[in-house]
Amino acid sequence: MKRVLVLFFAFASLYVFSQEKENIQQQLNKWHQAAAEANFEDYFGLMTENSVFIGTDASENWNFNKFKTFSKPYFDKGQAWDFTPLERNIYLAEDKQLAWFDELLETHMGICRGSGVMKKVNEQWKVQHYVLSITIPNEKVSEITLINKDHDTALTEKLKQKK
Repeated sequence: MKRVLVLFFAFASLYVFSQEKENIQQQLNKWHQAAAEANFEDYFGLMTENSVFIGTDASENWNFNKFKTFSKPYFDKGQAWDFTPLERNIYLAEDKQLAWFDELLETHMGICRGSGVMKKVNEQWKVQHYVLSITIPNEKVSEITLINKDHDTALTEKLKQKK
C-alpha cells in the first residue's frame, strides 16, 4: 500500500508540474501574440509591475514603467513586434511559484533568443524578467566584433565613467 501511495503522489506531482509548464507556455504565447497584435494592455498585463525587459542593444535595460513608455508609440502605431516561438524550454521551481525559460524566436531580426523568469501572481503566470538577444553563428563573431568595435568602445568608456 505504501508503494502505491508513493507512486500516486509521484504521478500527481508530475501532473501538476506538467500542468504548470503548460500554463506558462500559454501565457508566454499570449504575451508574444499581444505584441504581434499591438495590444498594449494585454501585453503589459502579462508582466509583473516590477518586471525588467532587456533588449538587444546594450542600452536597453528597462524597468516596467520605462519599458511601457518606450513601447507605447510602437503599440499606438499598431506595429509592435512579432516574435514567433520556434523552440522553448521551461523550468519550474519546486514551490511552483517561479519558473525560468529560454526560447528561440523567429523575428524580423532573424532568429533571436529570449530568456526570462516567470512569477505566479494571483494564480496567473507573469513575465518578471526578460532578455532578448540576437543570435550570432560562432563563425561570424569576428565580423560582428569588427562591426560593433567603435560603438562598443564608446559605450564601454561611457559606462566606465559612470562607476
